[in-house]
Amino acid sequence: MEEITTPEGGKVIKISIEDEVKQAYIDYSMSVIVQRALPDVRDGLKPVHRRIMYAMDTLHLASSGKTKKCATIVGEVLGHYHPHGDASVYDALVRLGQDFSQRYTTVTPQGNFGTIAGDPPAAYRYTEAKMSKITEEMVADISKETVDMIPNFDDSTKEPSVLPSKFPFLLCNGTTGIAVGMATNMPTHNLREVSAAICAYIENNDISIEQLMTHIKGPDFPTGGIIYGKDGIKKAYSTGRGKITIRSKFSIETDKHGRESIVFTEVPYGVNTTNIIRRIKELIRDKQIDGIVNANDESSDRSGMRLVVDLKKGAITKLVLNQLFAKTDLQSNFGVINLALVPVKKDNGMRYLKPEVLTLKQLIQYFVSHRDEVITRRTQYDLKIAQHRMHILEALITAINNIDEVIKIIKASRDTEDAKNQLEARFSFDDEQAQAIVDMQLKRLTHLQIEDLQKEIRELQAYIDYLKDLLEHHEKILDLIKKETNEMAEKYGDDRRTDIVADEVEEINVEDMIKEEDMVVMISKLGYMKRVSVSAYKKQGRGGTGSNSTALLEDDYISQLFIGSTHDYILFVTNAGRAYWIKVHEIPESSKNSRGTHIKSMIAIGADEEITTVVTLREFSDTQYLFMTTSNGIVKKVQTSEFANAKTRGIIGLKLKNGDKLISAIPTDGKSEVLLVTRRGKALRFSENTVREMGRASCGIRGMKLSEGDEISGAIQVKEGETILLLTEKGYGKRVRFEDFNPHGRGTGGQKIFGKTEERGEIIGLLTVKDDDEVVCMTSQGKTLRVLANTINQQGTGSTGVKVVKVSEPDFLVGIDKVPGEDNKE
Repeated sequence: MEEITTPEGGKVIKISIEDEVKQAYIDYSMSVIVQRALPDVRDGLKPVHRRIMYAMDTLHLASSGKTKKCATIVGEVLGHYHPHGDASVYDALVRLGQDFSQRYTTVTPQGNFGTIAGDPPAAYRYTEAKMSKITEEMVADISKETVDMIPNFDDSTKEPSVLPSKFPFLLCNGTTGIAVGMATNMPTHNLREVSAAICAYIENNDISIEQLMTHIKGPDFPTGGIIYGKDGIKKAYSTGRGKITIRSKFSIETDKHGRESIVFTEVPYGVNTTNIIRRIKELIRDKQIDGIVNANDESSDRSGMRLVVDLKKGAITKLVLNQLFAKTDLQSNFGVINLALVPVKKDNGMRYLKPEVLTLKQLIQYFVSHRDEVITRRTQYDLKIAQHRMHILEALITAINNIDEVIKIIKASRDTEDAKNQLEARFSFDDEQAQAIVDMQLKRLTHLQIEDLQKEIRELQAYIDYLKDLLEHHEKILDLIKKETNEMAEKYGDDRRTDIVADEVEEINVEDMIKEEDMVVMISKLGYMKRVSVSAYKKQGRGGTGSNSTALLEDDYISQLFIGSTHDYILFVTNAGRAYWIKVHEIPESSKNSRGTHIKSMIAIGADEEITTVVTLREFSDTQYLFMTTSNGIVKKVQTSEFANAKTRGIIGLKLKNGDKLISAIPTDGKSEVLLVTRRGKALRFSENTVREMGRASCGIRGMKLSEGDEISGAIQVKEGETILLLTEKGYGKRVRFEDFNPHGRGTGGQKIFGKTEERGEIIGLLTVKDDDEVVCMTSQGKTLRVLANTINQQGTGSTGVKVVKVSEPDFLVGIDKVPGEDNKE
C-alpha cells in the first residue's frame, strides 16, 4: 500500500486490486455468515428471526391478544432493524408459523401460510400473525438488561444482540442456511428430551455424549417418519456431522375387490408431497416402476396426511415399496451439519462471533451458559430495582415516623426545591428520597397505609436476601435454569413424533426391485442383445419348426443363446480374451419380435471385439472357478473372484494365440471332472485336478488333442445321474450317458460321441440334463423351440441322433440352453 499526494494537494492510496478484491470478498463473506445465514448458538436465531420476534414484542402482539397484518410486522422489521428485502423477512416469518417446518411454532398464523404440498403462502397484505406463547418465553425479561442492546443499522434505535431465550430454540427447532463457503443443517428435537438432557448436563458437566443420548434419542421431526439406525445419529452428535436416513410411515389397505393400496401418512422432513406424487406418476408413465395403477394426494384437515398409491392386482407390495423408497423422496437422507455462531471473548473483553461445528454436548453447554448469564443479569437487575425501592421505602417510613416535623419543613419552604433541600439536610436523605417524600400523598398517613408500607418493606427485604443469596451461590442459579427449563417442557412439551429403529435401513438393492424370473438372452452376430421371459415360449413337441423370437437385420443372425435369472451376473468373454459383466436385469427387456439393444450401449467392448463366450454366475467367489476352453483345445482354471472388477469396462480374462478364441467358460468347484466335445463328434473326459489354478492373464495349457480341421464345440461338468444332450447345426440331437465315457489323461484325443457329423451337421451345443428338464433351442434366424429333454432319445456314443428342430437352409441351429427349474436355482 502506497500513499501519493496529488498536485492539487489531495491524497491517493495505491493498493493492489488483488488485495482489494480479496479483502472485499472476506468482508462480504463475514457479513453473510454473521448477519444472514447462520444462527447464534445462544438463542438459536438468525438475525432476521430475532428481529421478527423483537418487532412483534415491541408491537405488543401478545399470544392472548389480536393478530396484526403481516405487512405491518414486515414493515416494522424493515423500517427499524433489517436493511434487506421484504421477501426475506416475510419468508422467514411464514416459516416460523408453519407446523410442518417448525417442531414448535413461534408465530401464531392467521390465513394461508402455505402447505407441505408446496402451496405458497398468501401475500403479506392478506395474512396476519402474532407471537406464540413460546415466543413470549423467548423475549421474556428482555427489558431487565439481560442481553446487550446494540444500535440498529441507522443508529435510530436499539435492537438486542441476542434474545434471553428461555426456550432452547436451536435444539428444538433446528435451522438450515447456506453462507459463503459453509452451510448449516440442524435437525429438530423433542422439547421433553432436550429438557431432560439439559438438566442431566447441569447435574454433571462431565456427562458423555452416550449418556446424553439416553435422554435425547435422536431428532424428532414435525412431519414424523421413521429414522433407521443410530450410527448416523451418534456420529452427528459426536462430531457435529452425520447422515440420518428417514423413511415415510405407511399402512396397507385393501378394498372390497381385493386390490391393495399403500397409504403414506408421514413423510421425511422437508419433503414436498406434491413433488412425490408427481415423481411417482412420472415413474409410472416412463415404465420405470411396475405394479402401480395410480397415485393421489388425499390429504385433508380431517384425515391428515394421506398419500395413496394404488397397486395392480397381484403386484408384490414389498417390491413396489422398495422401488418407491429408492426412486422418490419417500425415503431421504438428512445431512446434519451443526454449524452455528459461537461467542468468543477477545483479550480486551469484547465479544465476536465465530462459526463452529458443534457436538450435542457443546450445543447444550452454550445454551446453559447463555441462560446462566441471562439469569445472573436478570437477578442483578431485579436486585438493583428492589434495593432502589427499599431505599425509597426507608425514607417514607422515616418521614411518616416524623410526619409533624416533615409537614412543618414543607410548609415553611419557599418552593419544592427548597423543601427537598431542607429535608435532605434534616434527615440525611438523597435527592430521590426527598423527591419521594414531597410527592407523598396525604392518604399515606392513614394507619392502614403505614402497615402496608411496613409489610412491603419486610417482603422486599426477604426478596433482596433471596436475590443476594442467588448471586452468591452459583449452583442455585443452575438449579433455577433446570427449574425454568422443566417448566417449559411441562407447558409446551409433547410426545415424540419420529420413530427410531435401531437397525440400519436395509440397503436398497436394485435386485429387490426386480422380480426374479428366468430370461432367455439372445445375442446376434452384429451385436444386438435382448432378454425375453422364458414364460413367453410355449412348450412344443420335438421336430417342430419353432416360433419367431426376434427381428433381425439383413445378414445378421443369432450367435449366442443362454438362459439366466434376472439376478444373475452375465460374464462376456470376447475374441480378444477380455471379460465384461453386467446383470441380466440390466439388459432391456424386449418383446419376442423386437431386435433388442446393441451391446456396445451397455458394455465398453472394443470396435474389433466380438463376444465368443457367455456364462451366468450367481456371485463371484474364491471357492468357485471358471473352467475356460478355447476352440484350439486350450484350457485354464481361474477363480471367479478374479472377474469381480470387470463390470462394463472389462479386464483381461485370457491370453489367446494364433487366432484362437474362447468357446466355453463353465462354473465349477475346481475338483470335478469335465467333458470336452469337438464339433466333429469327439469327446474327452478328464479331471480338473490336472489343470492347475491360474491367473486371469495366463494363456492356459492343452486340454484336448484335436484332429486336423476340428475345434472345440463346448465343455460341460460331469454330473453322475444326468445325461449329455448334444445338438447339431442341422437340428439333430441325442442324449448320451456319462458312464459311456472313461476318464482319460488331459491332452489326449478322446473318443467318439456322435456319428456322421458330415451328414447330420457339426455339434454346436451340449448340456447336462435330467429327464424332466426343459431346453430352448434357437436358430440363426431367431426361431426358437422349447421342448422336454426326455422327448429326445438316449442313444449310444456312435449313433447319429434324432430330428429335434426342423431347420431349412440357409438357417441353422446356433444355441441351446436349459430352462432352470426349482432345483437349478441357487
